[in-house]
Amino acid sequence: MKQIIPALFTVGAIMVLAGAILRITAWQLYAPYIYTIGAGMVALAQINSPVKGKSKVLKRLRMQQIFGALALVLAGAFMIYTRGNEWIACLTIGAILQLYTSFRIPQEEEKEK
Repeated sequence: MKQIIPALFTVGAIMVLAGAILRITAWQLYAPYIYTIGAGMVALAQINSPVKGKSKVLKRLRMQQIFGALALVLAGAFMIYTRGNEWIACLTIGAILQLYTSFRIPQEEEKEK
């Protein structure tokens, strides 16, 4: 299980990036599906990754990380079901939360050691 989570996250992240690029470059037929499957893989990896600490700050950051992953999945749903650019707002929110937590979680884990 420990080896599946990083592989799932890596493949999902590549699919998210490819889906977003394909959508922007007007190859819009399969882009939403590639993106949404990739976002689902990223969300599964985020939800199933273990927490290495017990502090309230780490739990809050994990919840933000999961919320960011769900925002990426919501962006995929907007990409499929709407014709506008609403998906870009969800993608931006999810990406900012993922970026923020990717820096803060390791800092908090180091503080606990």
